[in-house]
Amino acid sequence: SIKQAEKAVHQKKEQSKTKCRKARRRHINLVAEFNHRQRKNIWLETHIWHAKRFHMVKKWGYCLGNSPTEKSYRACYRAMTKHCLLQDLSYYCCLELKGKENELLKQLARICSVDTGLTFQEACFLSGRFEGSLNLYRADCYPEDMLGPVTFIWKPRDGAENRQLWIWVHPALKQDILRELKAIFQCTEPEEMCIAEPVTTSIQEEKQVEVVTNLGNKRKKEDKEGEKAVPVKKIIGDGTRDPLQSYSWISQATGIAISDRSMEILRYRLIGPLSHSVLTETLKAASVQTV
Repeated sequence: SIKQAEKAVHQKKEQSKTKCRKARRRHINLVAEFNHRQRKNIWLETHIWHAKRFHMVKKWGYCLGNSPTEKSYRACYRAMTKHCLLQDLSYYCCLELKGKENELLKQLARICSVDTGLTFQEACFLSGRFEGSLNLYRADCYPEDMLGPVTFIWKPRDGAENRQLWIWVHPALKQDILRELKAIFQCTEPEEMCIAEPVTTSIQEEKQVEVVTNLGNKRKKEDKEGEKAVPVKKIIGDGTRDPLQSYSWISQATGIAISDRSMEILRYRLIGPLSHSVLTETLKAASVQTV
């Protein structure tokens, strides 16, 4: 029996050596492993690509690519001047405002000034054709107490009374600007439907996978479809918000709703003379069907 046990151990070692390095290092559930690793610092959707080619830094609650590991500066400069260079700016936070146009403009005028340039109420911006940029200040405090620079874009008019505005802010400025927006619009009541509930299920799944790993069982995690099940990537909150906090607020007085769309709306920047060509070849217009 001792010889049989030694033989089994020897066969097991030989069998493990036949596997490639990638197979030996593969986690039982890569999605659960990735979610576990980004609970403190959120990953962008391009994280894996950047992690293989960049030195990563942890800033503002995100894990971002700082500098390339290879000498690619000339290649990047060549792409910017002759071709197309893409940057992932999804770590920028998006704040969404919904409500009547007059009410939105009335309160937004308190945190900006025409002395600094074009504001939210400019016709070219209101139409939704162009993106605007300006500096925000605390309500009625211009030119003191500047909050920081932001960019914004209105959703084009669709005939409805309510309008939609997206404001893009740097993650370091998000909490101050969000607090000021909630104050001027009197948005103090969180919407019940917007509390982040999926986080608990994702954490439970991670615990289940950890238990399976500790027991040493090398079986795949299955559901009703068995091995055909494809894991779904889950983002746990974002780098600037606790996952258990609500991310949408509404005002009973003004009817304005504020939502935090960080990591829900991605943002990419294309630089170079062939940027439009890349977009036209990549994106296909959807056929709109009116019922």
